[in-house]
Amino acid sequence: MWIYGRNPVLEALRAGRARRVLVARGVEGWLLKELEKLGAAYTLVPRIELDTLLRTTHHQGIAAEVEDPPYASLEDALRLAASRKEPPLLVALDGVTDPRNYGAMIRSALALGAHGVLSEERRAAPLSPLALKASAGAALKLPVVKVKNLPRTLKALKEEGLWVYGLDVRGEKAPWELDYARPLVLVVGSEGEGMRRLVRETCDELFRIPIREEAESLNASVALGIALYQARLARGVG
Repeated sequence: MWIYGRNPVLEALRAGRARRVLVARGVEGWLLKELEKLGAAYTLVPRIELDTLLRTTHHQGIAAEVEDPPYASLEDALRLAASRKEPPLLVALDGVTDPRNYGAMIRSALALGAHGVLSEERRAAPLSPLALKASAGAALKLPVVKVKNLPRTLKALKEEGLWVYGLDVRGEKAPWELDYARPLVLVVGSEGEGMRRLVRETCDELFRIPIREEAESLNASVALGIALYQARLARGVG
């Protein structure tokens, strides 16, 4: 698979996952110096060659051929929480199919202290080159998990002692009214339909982010960022 964008490619190089790197002629000198610092062999090509190969002009002048991104397991995410000596904080995405939103949510999850992002194998965006670029490389640093059945997985996590909070426009509580010290899963549904009924019924708490009426709704990625930041503050992390 070819990935593109400066952060995704540099992260792939740091992880030793890049097989071949192509760089557009005329890129900034700092990028070439960074590649050389990483010991990366690269080939300079005309920018149009990258446009054609990647079918986009938004590649920032660099691409790398990598193995398909490896998905992690739930155990990987829980081990990460244990290694940090923190109660688990997982993000579950229900029906998020837009790759840009998916990547942006992974980026927010990494930045705001979550230990993993999970979604179903179906009804969800894959870790495509576009999602990887939108994540700015975060998808290569944080456990990203695919599960066969999200409601069943949430029930299993509850049996392991995790609480499940769902972002829902009909939720009665505000984010600051919840207890974030618990081992926790934050669930976000799709922008169009929200959470599916079975997922919603699995939640221990439903909450909403109060906004001005004329705005109607928030982008799902923005809503997740607000909820994760509330969790981070509540856990005493600045």
